[in-house]
This record gives sequence, structure tokens and C-alpha cells, in this order.
Amino acid sequence: MAKKAKNILGILIFVLVIGALIIVTNSLVITEEDEYTLIKRFGKIERVIDSAGLSLKTPFVETVDKLPKSIQFYDMPQSDVITVDKKAMVADSYVLWRITDPILFAQTLNSSITLAESRINTIVYNAMKNVISRNTQNEVISGRDGELNMAFMNDIGDTMDQYGIELITVEDKHLDLPSDNKNAVFERMISERAQMAATYTAEGESEAQMIRNSTDREIEISISDAQKEAAKIIAEGEAEYMRILSEAYSNESRSDFYTFMRSLEAARASLSGSDKTLILSEDSPIAQIFYKLD
Repeated sequence: MAKKAKNILGILIFVLVIGALIIVTNSLVITEEDEYTLIKRFGKIERVIDSAGLSLKTPFVETVDKLPKSIQFYDMPQSDVITVDKKAMVADSYVLWRITDPILFAQTLNSSITLAESRINTIVYNAMKNVISRNTQNEVISGRDGELNMAFMNDIGDTMDQYGIELITVEDKHLDLPSDNKNAVFERMISERAQMAATYTAEGESEAQMIRNSTDREIEISISDAQKEAAKIIAEGEAEYMRILSEAYSNESRSDFYTFMRSLEAARASLSGSDKTLILSEDSPIAQIFYKLD
């Protein structure tokens, strides 16, 4: 009888230990560094634990939901978009996002990451469609260096705030022409760029010719003015020369001297070359010098 009571006591202690372990296990909550822990009581969120560590909850009454705190990656499916000039393009993008308000996220999306990605896909695709439909195909292609992504984010705005979600960025993996008409479009773009280059070259050559013509006219005017000034100076010099000669020949003593000097200059000019013979008339001022020596 004592042995039976002892066995019953052992079983009771074992059950109590197991029950205590179950209660302790259901009371402890472990929160990782990259997650939110939502404590719910009868489906209503009581509190949110956003720091890593151990915490307690009421066993069998409170339940736990986990939500990621880290940045999430969503790979959007490829989709067709139409530009303002009615050209089809293929868009393949991805989105980086994170939960900023876990309570609002749980209330609006039932703590479902799949449902959140569905909302993101719809909103981002609509933004891409709106932005691209306002641009030509050429503008879309030239805007792939980041301008389009900024336009997508601006179009989305704070739409995701209502779900407690922050969209960090929308990036294009592939935003290009359909493969069946890509070559034709590129050839057309190359042709258009060549025409633009030819137009710019012709305009530049026309402008250069206008500059050359203007410069030539300015040079001709400058040369003409210089020639006029030179002719004026020559005329003034000749007038001054004639005035000096007139003054010189008006005085008899000076007249004889100048006549003699001019005779010497004429004689020197005639003695140039190999012929050194000088023939003078009797009335030559130079001959008169030799006559006076007798």
C-alpha cells in the first residue's frame, strides 16, 4: 500500500514538473535581432517587442506573431508597359522595403508578407505604368540611369504608409524594348541621331562662314583705311618735300647748293656698273668746278 502511494506521488510530481515546464515554455518569448514580436490576447495586439532578448507572456491566453524587421527584397514579375508614343517596352524590376509600423501592418495585412508583396506589386506597377505612359520611348531609354526610378518613387509617394510599410527603392533589372523589334528601333534611333548631327554640323558651318565673312569685311575695311591713311601721309610728305624745294630754290645761294648736290647724285648714279666714264657738258655745275681750278 505504501509502495502504491509512493508510485502515485511520483507520478504526480512528474506530471507537475511536466506541467510546469509546459507553462514556463509557453510563458517565455524569444525575440531575435531582425524581427518584431507581437503579443496578442484573444486576437488583439497587446504589445510589440522590437528589441532582441527574452520576455514573458501569459500562457494559454496570449499568443505570439513574428514579423521581419530587416529589409525585404521583392522581385516583381516582368510586365509590359506602353510609352506616350504608343511603343511597347518590357519592365523587370525589384523593390526593397521594410515594416516600419508592425501594428498597422498586422491590422491591415493580417501579418501576411505574401499579401504585403501583392499590394507592393500593384502599387509599384501602377506607378511604373503612369510614369512611362507620360514619356516617349527615347526618354524612357535615356532615363534608365536613375531618373525613372526617382520618378517611380515620386509617383508612389506615401501610399504604402497606410500599411505600415516603407518602400526604400524601386530598381530596374531590365527596362528595354521587346526583343522582336529592338534592332529596328535602335537603327531608327541611330538614324535620327545621325540626322541631328548633320543638322548641327550644317548649322555650325553656316555660323562659321558668317563669322569668316564678317572677319573678311572687317579686314578689308581695316586695309582700306590703312591705305587711305598711307596715301594721305605720302601726299603730305610730297607736299612737304615740294615746299622744302620751293624754299630752297627761292634763295639763290641755296639754289646753287641744291643744284650742285643734285648734279653729284646724278653723277654717282651714272657711274654705277662697270662703265666709269662720265661725260659732262660745259655748263654742268660739276664741270664748272674743274674750269675754276685752271
